[in-house]
Amino acid sequence: ALRFAKKQGLYLPIVYNTSGYDSVSTLSLLDGLVDVYLPDFKYVSQELSKRYSHAADYFEVAKASLAEMFRQVGSPVFAGDMLVKGIVVRHLLLPGCTEDSKAVIEYLHATYGDNIFISIMNQYTPLPHVAAFPEINRKVTPEEYDEVVDFAIDLGVENGFIQEGDTAEESFIPEFDFTGLL
Repeated sequence: ALRFAKKQGLYLPIVYNTSGYDSVSTLSLLDGLVDVYLPDFKYVSQELSKRYSHAADYFEVAKASLAEMFRQVGSPVFAGDMLVKGIVVRHLLLPGCTEDSKAVIEYLHATYGDNIFISIMNQYTPLPHVAAFPEINRKVTPEEYDEVVDFAIDLGVENGFIQEGDTAEESFIPEFDFTGLL
């Protein structure tokens, strides 16, 4: 459908929102179709990725996926204030995991510099099933978030987004009850 629409003159940027845990072969099918990639980049730590996502290989897979995304879209391109080509990597800080967050940001900045945008998010909200993991069964503290943001600034990250205030509120969590679906 996207190939057809683009041939017919579709000019809106196509944004691909993903967990970042994609196969390169799948992403290669999107080459030329996606304008802006919006991947998560959750962990560097194999221990954390195995514990919380059951994906001990998360870092290796996400690294390869991001490299393929960058191969496809390259450095950011804007039309006025709108990003029309490029990558915005989202990193959600987890409680007690500031060192891994720093490792994620350090990897991203060392590898891509200011050729990508990094969004450091503080909106982690523990849901009832997280009670099985008491170490992350709380919100991120302002001190934890500030530590990671300060690290990114000290590292030289310029193309970044931060969140201000208490974004980890219940109003950000959908009901997940199929409301609004046909």
